[in-house]
Amino acid sequence: MLELLTTVPDATGHFGEFGGMFVPETLMTPLQDLAIAYEKAKNDPAFQAELDDLLHNYAGRPTPLYFAERWSGLLGGAKIYLKREDLLHTGAHKINNALGQILLAKRLGKTRIIAETGAGQHGVATATVCARFGMECIIYMGAVDMERQSLNVARMRLMGAKVVPVTAGQATLKEAVNEAMRDWVASVEYTHYILGSALGSHPFPMMVRDFHRVTGVEARAQILEKEGRLPDLLVACVGGGSNAIGLFHPFLRDADVRMVGVEAGGDGIVPERHAARFQGGKLGVLQGTKTWLLANADGQIELTHSISAGLDYAAIGPEHAYLQSIGRVEYTYATDTEVLAGFKTLATTEGILPALETAHAIAYVQKIAPLLPTSSLIIVNLSGRGDKDVEQASKYLL
Repeated sequence: MLELLTTVPDATGHFGEFGGMFVPETLMTPLQDLAIAYEKAKNDPAFQAELDDLLHNYAGRPTPLYFAERWSGLLGGAKIYLKREDLLHTGAHKINNALGQILLAKRLGKTRIIAETGAGQHGVATATVCARFGMECIIYMGAVDMERQSLNVARMRLMGAKVVPVTAGQATLKEAVNEAMRDWVASVEYTHYILGSALGSHPFPMMVRDFHRVTGVEARAQILEKEGRLPDLLVACVGGGSNAIGLFHPFLRDADVRMVGVEAGGDGIVPERHAARFQGGKLGVLQGTKTWLLANADGQIELTHSISAGLDYAAIGPEHAYLQSIGRVEYTYATDTEVLAGFKTLATTEGILPALETAHAIAYVQKIAPLLPTSSLIIVNLSGRGDKDVEQASKYLL
């Protein structure tokens, strides 16, 4: 298994059979230019120094690795640590990637930024960095998501972003990506698309992963300092997969570290009522990449459902598809009911409101931790805070 691991995709952007560049011809040259620019930036100490300074002094890195003592005690099994990405500026891990990509956009001479967003956290992060660097910002967001994430819509607008409602189809994340890609095709000469997850055409899955690796790099050093050894289990929610791959990647070659990604089980694994791609999904191409996705017998993309806007998406990032195919990472799911229970438990035991996306990882840990020895160590990526979800969660929990 470990011998199959690749640290970067191949020259055509493939992780094994997954990934690639499935885009209109208009975008091939800009994507190739972006790949070249990223490779140069990655190896430029000045670029990395500027990014590191922003991550530290603007975003608030490093984030703490917090021992959830009361929650661990309640569950009565493994010792649980939370990687507190929720404490970053803007309230989620998304700022890591947004900062990296805005610096790339500057290098490429772009003056206009577009992005898609589901739960709104990537949109907020993108609006934030555009305000910081004085660039025009257009955010595409499904009309359904705008209603359930109205707080984040207001935050984006307050920072000067134009939020464009998308009413086509299911009016959620997939449709927002479609609209962003249409914009990019028409304006690529002066526009950079800050894609929000480890999805899409090469080089985005690799690039987004690299900008989020800081989470796992920090967590590795922190757990060694606190416990003197590596964790037994890493857990993260998985939509497109940016927060999960950021935590997992620095540990991939550590054979004794188990990793679990938790998808959106929605109302259960019933067609069009969930977003768990490895549960009844199939191999296909969507929005620039070859990966596992939810489609019907005719190959049409199925509707999805999740209580969390950020996981309500029909495809998964290609590196996750690869890691599942070689057996390095396990993927499971949590239902909406389990997610709400996890949200409430973490709030009442630790005084921490997790994002509903993050609460999928919490829900899995609620089930697995009591079954593990008390000597076991778990790290959960607390990828975002739940301020944005208070109104929605309150409808079910209060």
